[in-house]
Amino acid sequence: MFKIIFLAVFCFCSVNIFSQARSFNDIFPSVRNDVRTSAFSENGYVRSSQKQSGFVIIGSERASRLDSQIVNIVLNTNPLYLVESIKVIPAPSGSAVTLLDIYNALSNVRDLRGRLYYSATRTQEIPLFEEATRIVSPRQTTAIPDPPPARVLPHHEIVYIRLKDANFGNTFYRGEIALVQNGLRYTLSNFRSMSYLMVPVIREEKFIAQLYIEPIREGILIYSIAGADISDFFASRIHVDSAISKRLEVITSWAADGIRRRR
Repeated sequence: MFKIIFLAVFCFCSVNIFSQARSFNDIFPSVRNDVRTSAFSENGYVRSSQKQSGFVIIGSERASRLDSQIVNIVLNTNPLYLVESIKVIPAPSGSAVTLLDIYNALSNVRDLRGRLYYSATRTQEIPLFEEATRIVSPRQTTAIPDPPPARVLPHHEIVYIRLKDANFGNTFYRGEIALVQNGLRYTLSNFRSMSYLMVPVIREEKFIAQLYIEPIREGILIYSIAGADISDFFASRIHVDSAISKRLEVITSWAADGIRRRR
């Protein structure tokens, strides 16, 4: 009799735990079929545009079940250019991915180094970030190592990062990790201007990217949105949408690969 009761309680708890994981359709109940198909593809769904062009942001649609701050933190900076990405990666085999696994994947800043992107001007794939490291603070840019894997998930953390960008040279970012809804939100913003040949292209605090990562029933959801303002001089000379998209793509793939390796 005791065994029967124990099994019944165990089964109830198992169902209850599983039911806590949302599905893709729970989060995006009104998304178009082509967007959903793209989100589950290898490259994911990506769209970029100028804000004035009537860019519809899926994450901010009325039916979306994403926490509004995930999108609003970017929109509140009033960016001229926007990029939105939705990608679902299959859950690694073995035990389920936890938020601690995701946090530890995002903690490996040095893994950003050497990730490739296709350069149209060079007609080949090159590393977007030639160097990637944590630094002490905005004022003290001494490199420090990534920490060992954490055993306890913090509710909030801020890190400072230096990335040697293929186009902008040394770039400096503030990374903020926070628990939001059922996942982790990673906010990345530049605290120094991003320059080309000593000329500022993106002023400080004018680039911001949000990654929201949540284990769902179908795998791991990585929702991303980025915004930037670029000086008029450079906006007329470079493909701004592509420049932002490539950086968001590299950052998203870094997060996805890190999660896969955690298992």
